[in-house]
Amino acid sequence: MGDGVNGPALRAVIADDQALVRTGFGMILAADGIEVTAEAADGAEAVDAVRRTRPDVVLMDIRMPRMDGIEATRRILGGGPDGSEGTRVIILTTYDLDHYVYAALTAGASGFLLKDVTPEHLVAAVRLVRSGDALLAPTITRRLIERFAHRQESPQTGLHRDLSGLTPRELEVLRLLATGLSNAELADRLFLSPTTVKTHVGRILSKLDLRDRVQAVVLAYESGLISPQGPPGTG
Repeated sequence: MGDGVNGPALRAVIADDQALVRTGFGMILAADGIEVTAEAADGAEAVDAVRRTRPDVVLMDIRMPRMDGIEATRRILGGGPDGSEGTRVIILTTYDLDHYVYAALTAGASGFLLKDVTPEHLVAAVRLVRSGDALLAPTITRRLIERFAHRQESPQTGLHRDLSGLTPRELEVLRLLATGLSNAELADRLFLSPTTVKTHVGRILSKLDLRDRVQAVVLAYESGLISPQGPPGTG
């Protein structure tokens, strides 16, 4: 069964140790035509559910028994036997500055949502991530990354890339993207069309072999291209 103009029905797994959260989110998604292929009460169950049902998106809680959401995200997106090509992970968190969230983004998650998200925002977020974009709420994500990027004791070396292949314009786009600007805001800042900005972002992701904008933001901080002390070009 499809969901209209959006093509095949979107499939999701919900992983949270609170049954009420799973039920509530499941009802919201189902009401919008999104198929919930499985629910999971911990990270291990989430990994198994993804392996069995191959969903488009996983809503992943961080703090769960047996295996937390970070390790589950790493296994799902790591390309190993537990992985699922094409699956995206959205992290669920109670606090917008949960220090686990940065680790989850570094593990490959495509963004995060607060658990008090509105039904409309939840559905929009799942559809956005399924389309291949990343869920970057500029104010929250920027604050999160600026707070925790410089505290990582063991940076994920898997995201280290040689930036020499980027053009000066692409480096400029990456710096600004890392401050949390949307494509429309980038276009305004750089006096470019949104289409041109989208092309630049796509080339950056392709050249650096990155999954999405979230990985690009993480890379910008971990490579030292931008400092947590403040974004370039401000003030």
